[in-house]
Amino acid sequence: MRHHTNQSQLQVIYIQTTSPDGTLTKMSKRAPDQALEELVLSGIGSPRTKRVKTDSIADEEEMLSAEVPANGVGRLSLQPTAQSEDEEDGMDDIIEEEEESEAKKWKDGPPAEFSDLYLDTVNRNLLDFDFEKLCSISLSNINVYACLVCGKYFQGRGQNSHAYFHALDESHHVFINIATLRIYVLPESYEVKQKSLDDIKYVANPTYTREDVAKLDKEETKKWDLTGKRYTPGFVGLNNIKENDYLNVVVHALAHVTPLRNYMMLENMSSRPELAQRFSILVRKIWNSRAFRGHVSPHELLQEISLRSSKKFTLTTQSDPVEFLSWFMNNLHLSLGGSKTAPGSSIVQKVFQGRLRVESQAITAKADASDRLRFEEAGEVKTDMHRYMMLTLELPPAPLFQDELDKNIIPQVPLTTILSKYDGTRAQELLGQRKRYKLLQPLPPYLVFHIKRFSKNKFVFEKNPTIVTFPSTSLDMSPYAEGATGPIWYDLTANIVHESVARKGGPSGVKSEAGEEGHAYKVQLKDKARDEWVQVQDLIVEEIRKEILFLGESYIQVWERRRDTKKATS
Repeated sequence: MRHHTNQSQLQVIYIQTTSPDGTLTKMSKRAPDQALEELVLSGIGSPRTKRVKTDSIADEEEMLSAEVPANGVGRLSLQPTAQSEDEEDGMDDIIEEEEESEAKKWKDGPPAEFSDLYLDTVNRNLLDFDFEKLCSISLSNINVYACLVCGKYFQGRGQNSHAYFHALDESHHVFINIATLRIYVLPESYEVKQKSLDDIKYVANPTYTREDVAKLDKEETKKWDLTGKRYTPGFVGLNNIKENDYLNVVVHALAHVTPLRNYMMLENMSSRPELAQRFSILVRKIWNSRAFRGHVSPHELLQEISLRSSKKFTLTTQSDPVEFLSWFMNNLHLSLGGSKTAPGSSIVQKVFQGRLRVESQAITAKADASDRLRFEEAGEVKTDMHRYMMLTLELPPAPLFQDELDKNIIPQVPLTTILSKYDGTRAQELLGQRKRYKLLQPLPPYLVFHIKRFSKNKFVFEKNPTIVTFPSTSLDMSPYAEGATGPIWYDLTANIVHESVARKGGPSGVKSEAGEEGHAYKVQLKDKARDEWVQVQDLIVEEIRKEILFLGESYIQVWERRRDTKKATS
């Protein structure tokens, strides 16, 4: 008789019987509720000494032995009996085979009656797959599992892993591998293949077919999250973790550029750099129709952007959306396999890149006979061809004084007026050069306008509050395109608006420093399925009338080229 200890340290007594002719028979287990004396009186041979395989429990070194009487009825004895090494090895093999078969059975999966074990502990309200996939203890991003009970991330699932100890300490047993989306039960470490968990896998990594993507702009969709709150896929709030509203508005604007959105949702990004992968999954989560909550956090993308930009763009410091948009489009172009020299080598350039002709004429200053300064234009006009992905529009200087009718309290200017910079006839003077600009055909499918509101020098940072008026549809770009024979219509897709606010840190309504003010950004998006406009500012999502879009300080605009040449009715 011997004590054998398994992982739960329960003692099981194995009994070996001896036949009257002295041969050994197969060993059997004693039931936990059966007394040893009952086995002895029932005719089972007396237990004997057995080697101990483990030293986890000290008292296992004390072994019982027994003599085998002539009548075959065993009695207890404390005197060891002699046995051969072959007999002991045979008994060891029997025990090990039983242990291995038991472990293998649970490794391949539980019995049918235990297939849904622990699944009732899964709490979908606590699951959040938007944050960076790092172990909450080791901060490692290798082989990370998410606990489906509390939502925390842990590394590994082996017997020495953080997830294994979390399962034992907290009795949280269901985990999902973030990379493979396979679900396991710990500490038994068997895989669960239940259809009821497919919604969790979909939320962690939404996938779409071409039919699904084709319906996004055609069918009106209203969904409800786990809390019963209604939301519209594609028009969800983005969490402003600290000061990352500049990124939220840019991501929302790019997520509604149809060719770029479809590409990021359908293409396999597993072999692409991390920046493309994280932007792809963020776009897919924004348009997710089976989300657990009606908002998304861009934390994972922010961490990669902070790393790639050498902390130029972070979540703790607010940056300029124009600077970020320019940096992001260039780096996304390279992450999608684009070339630094070949034009149109990525989906980003195919969507936004156009050509521009620049005529420059040098201006020199000379003194005449009376020492008066005269400016002369050079006879030579230099012509260059440039490529662009964003067009900058300068606002006229704001008036210093309001007129007698109070009309210039907030000055206004039409968008077509500031677009005249690109008509090829109006010249601008810059750094001793007189320049004229003209757009070349074909114009890109999407135009990005940067309305320059801020000017900065060594002494002061100024903002131009001029309001730009514009139509939401049917902007004719033919006057600014060379060789245009007919109208070229563009419709507004996204409008990023700047808003001045009191700087955070000071009392409400009071600036923390004299002469300084804070900045806030919101984006207005076109819902093509409903032909309505939606305004998103961080987590606040509300509908807005198209007639009042221009009342804000427009900063960045995205215009989509209309496929048909017929002018849409207002």
